[in-house]
Amino acid sequence: MTTTDERTTGRAGEATTTVHVRAFAAARAALGWSERDLPTGSGVSVGDLLAGVLADAPDAVDVVARCSVLVDGVRADRSAPVPLGAVVDLLPPFAGG
Repeated sequence: MTTTDERTTGRAGEATTTVHVRAFAAARAALGWSERDLPTGSGVSVGDLLAGVLADAPDAVDVVARCSVLVDGVRADRSAPVPLGAVVDLLPPFAGG
């Protein structure tokens, strides 16, 4: 995995970065990958990021809609901002106890 400093670049006066997204369990199965670096810019929300993820995997909509989302280890709703260089985790409901 690259560091935040390696992921952040300047482009036309706007900071861009690669957000590291990790998908677990059913989310991983639905998306077809467990980890991916996605390019984004400042001011992106969790919902915006998920829309980008689902653009490549429209069949995963139902699973991702049920996921809890953590941004840098803290639970976030769909309107929460995603900081440049963040790690975003997609956690579907787990059974067991």
